[in-house]
Amino acid sequence: MVLKVTMCNDCVSIIASDHSWIDGEAIRQLEETATLPGITRAVGLPDLHPGKGTPIGAAFLGEGTLYPHLVGNDIGCGMGLWTTDMPLHKFRIDKAVKKLRGFEQSYEGNISPILREMGLPADTPVDGLGTIGGGNHFAELQEVDEILDQEAFDALGLDANALHLLVHSGSRGLGEAVLRDHVAAYKSAGLPVPSAAATDYLARHDAAVTWAELNRKIIAKRFMERLGADGTRALDICHNSVTPGQNGGWLHRKGAAPADKGAVVIPGSRGAITYVAVPSTQSGEAALHSLAHGAGRKWKRSEAKGKLSKRYKVEDLQRTKLGSRVICEDKALIYEEAPEAYKDIKGVIADLVDADLICLVATLRPLITYKTRRP
Repeated sequence: MVLKVTMCNDCVSIIASDHSWIDGEAIRQLEETATLPGITRAVGLPDLHPGKGTPIGAAFLGEGTLYPHLVGNDIGCGMGLWTTDMPLHKFRIDKAVKKLRGFEQSYEGNISPILREMGLPADTPVDGLGTIGGGNHFAELQEVDEILDQEAFDALGLDANALHLLVHSGSRGLGEAVLRDHVAAYKSAGLPVPSAAATDYLARHDAAVTWAELNRKIIAKRFMERLGADGTRALDICHNSVTPGQNGGWLHRKGAAPADKGAVVIPGSRGAITYVAVPSTQSGEAALHSLAHGAGRKWKRSEAKGKLSKRYKVEDLQRTKLGSRVICEDKALIYEEAPEAYKDIKGVIADLVDADLICLVATLRPLITYKTRRP
């Protein structure tokens, strides 16, 4: 039975089961954010965890006001999934690990036609384009683990016999610049809608969302080229954005996948299964048309190394319990992003299923998770 914890005169809700652990600080942040002028609803998803003042794994509905700081600096951050034309039986993990390098520098190919295709102006900043970034961003080669809905699986163009690629990245320095300019002018204040300031922010926000989608495309292109493969994108979802709400207002998502844009992918840690799902017909206003975007952190980054460094050497963390490889040559990051630092994705997915928010399509198993290499 899914427990909906309601507070603040029913304007705040958390969708999680009674056995799911939610950090008290995340709940406090959710309640506090709901008191901002114009915020009428705040919903925490099962992956809810504390952020820098604003919780991650949450959605907020504002009336007449939008709040850029609720979206954060990584505007447009999201996940794209590709089905490659590389048969699994031809994939050799050791060879792939050696080939996957050189993604820390910006893409140097001809970008003009791609910008036009995406509807971005020719003077769009391209610094950082085609790079994954730090934090929890990654590119992961996967194989199909289990098919749970064959019809939906086929409709997405997934292939049980092929290699798949999941890319999690965002708008890099572009989104950071947009938020920085807003904070310099307005601090954490909201922007009334309509207003010239809101119109300007939304234009820059939308461009950053498109840039982030392009970034995932370029990352996927670079990865597949390194492996001598090509592929087709099955889906792309954005989990950091502000968009018009279905019934009015402005829907802010901070680490929350949309439930109104088709199929979604919900990964766990680098040592866990990824879930492909479609929103259920019941997924709607109760969850602000939003879903969990991943497992959610269990430990703060500052805590992870202290908890794990006495138990594991760096070499131990370069392989997971599932047998997959981890490419991460940043010693701090490999501890910060260890599987133990995250909640159990199985519990998050169970909560979404029990709440009738998603229907499962398939599970994917990691083969190689790429974070970063030293130049």
